[in-house]
Amino acid sequence: MPIPEDWLVPDWPSPAGVRAVFTTRSGGVSALPFDRFNLGDHVGDDPVAVATNRARLAGATGVRPVFLKQVHGVAVAPLDTRTPDGGEADACLSTQPGVACTIMVADCLPVLFTNSAGSVVAAAHAGWRGLAGGADGQGVLEATVAAFVQAAQQMDASADRDRIIADMLVWLGPCIGPEAFEVGSEVRSAFVQRDPAVQRAFVPHPADGEKHLANLPMLARLRLSTMGIHRVYGNDGTPVWCTATQPLRFFSHRRDAVRLGSTGRMAACIWRV
Repeated sequence: MPIPEDWLVPDWPSPAGVRAVFTTRSGGVSALPFDRFNLGDHVGDDPVAVATNRARLAGATGVRPVFLKQVHGVAVAPLDTRTPDGGEADACLSTQPGVACTIMVADCLPVLFTNSAGSVVAAAHAGWRGLAGGADGQGVLEATVAAFVQAAQQMDASADRDRIIADMLVWLGPCIGPEAFEVGSEVRSAFVQRDPAVQRAFVPHPADGEKHLANLPMLARLRLSTMGIHRVYGNDGTPVWCTATQPLRFFSHRRDAVRLGSTGRMAACIWRV
């Protein structure tokens, strides 16, 4: 099938040999509450419907999307055309055409990576846990960038790390927005203890003094900037990118899981042609 008009095609200066897309609820066969284009096989949807939707994604993109078992960690999986679905990781990377790095989300932030040459593509699943990382403060974005640099240097041993990073392009997809993402003090502390400058990504909740409203895309941009990555496009935290406040277009775990019992998953994909 052709790519539905409702899906997002990133508006960024990616090279001619790189394609990317972000799915919405449009184009699938799943019934309520997974209507219609649910791609998650772990949320209680009819397996036949999920398989049909995944096949439609492959048909629309012309490549095979590889679906991970995402666990809010920092592991990065290398992909090729033979990589099976279900590997446990929260980011993936490929240097080969014909396979799509694929991240499923329903409020977390999808982050896509490439470079000016289009020689490497990668995708990361950045919820707050993945962004914050462990005790060392190294989260999924740092892990993905490290894997990206390694892959680029394997293709060109003379490539300088700083030059590779400066040449990277990043696109942030839809996620729960800064006016909807309520978090406790422990989430704020996980970021602020490492870098006090990120306090501006947290605003006191207007109705609950024990909570804050967190800005996921700002947190991601700050982390990327710290690493020297400044060519960042897509989600700027404005309402048009918010999954939680657009129920006709986006799935949202926070909005729907309690009310409906579950919700579907969208996908961000990037691939070489």
